[in-house]
Amino acid sequence: MSSALQHIQSLPTWLIGRVASRGRGLVGDAIAAEGLKLMHHAVLAATAEYGPVAQADLGRRLAIDPKDMVGMLNHLQQAGLVLRTPDPADRRKNAVTVTPKGTTVLARCGRLAASANAELLAPLSPDEQHQLMALLTRVHEAPPHPRSSARADSTAPSTH
Repeated sequence: MSSALQHIQSLPTWLIGRVASRGRGLVGDAIAAEGLKLMHHAVLAATAEYGPVAQADLGRRLAIDPKDMVGMLNHLQQAGLVLRTPDPADRRKNAVTVTPKGTTVLARCGRLAASANAELLAPLSPDEQHQLMALLTRVHEAPPHPRSSARADSTAPSTH
């Protein structure tokens, strides 16, 4: 008979959480060499994808509190990775664009993150890695169960 703890630790949610934590640690450690944290990397990537983009829109797309977004953009701008200028469509807003240095750092972070993910999945064969990614994608893209969506609406969104 298994203990209550053994039962909890055998649940998919427990295992997925532990693996996700390890993966975030590996990627976080890897991109720290570029002076970035995980959310800085996400903001830089979103700026490159959507930019020039209004600072407020960037925060909404990434579900980041406006005050936190200001701090992240301050860090990225001080590092020379993004530029904030008045939005030509609405001078009350800032438009954020990635700089050439930011594009270079983003590419390096992409390679570092890929290497960290390869390390995470190293215990699996290439076929197993492909299968795991396919299964995780299916779980991620599945519509929420009606009961779980009510609970999800009452909690704050989590970050990567």
